[in-house]
Amino acid sequence: MLNKIYALLGIVIAAFSTVFCPFLKVPLVGNWNLYQTDLILFGGTIGLLGVLVLFFTLRKVSWFRWTSYLLLIWCAVAFLGVYFKINNYFGMKFVDGILAKTLHLKWGWLVLFIGVFISVLSVKKVKEIN
Repeated sequence: MLNKIYALLGIVIAAFSTVFCPFLKVPLVGNWNLYQTDLILFGGTIGLLGVLVLFFTLRKVSWFRWTSYLLLIWCAVAFLGVYFKINNYFGMKFVDGILAKTLHLKWGWLVLFIGVFISVLSVKKVKEIN
């Protein structure tokens, strides 16, 4: 069973967070959203959100559930990828240490994960009664 209000709320929060929330603090430039952080991560996230909207409108609840889990995995891998890229960019310990101290992850990741968790929790399995 799909709770439509929560599903739409999760999709909207996740979609707006990729554009309007800061994901990375870069010195001298300011805050970067997901689009400015990495175009591939942005495209994959928006693409999966688009597939979620498609399955929502087609009322394919099981596909919506699997795609929302896939989006959760995608966001976790994206977060870890950005984190490890910041901490091991050049492969040199001294330079990477300086880079890790200047680049900081921001609260946009939290908003993205909240939106994804809401969309994951909006789907419940219904037990059939014989």
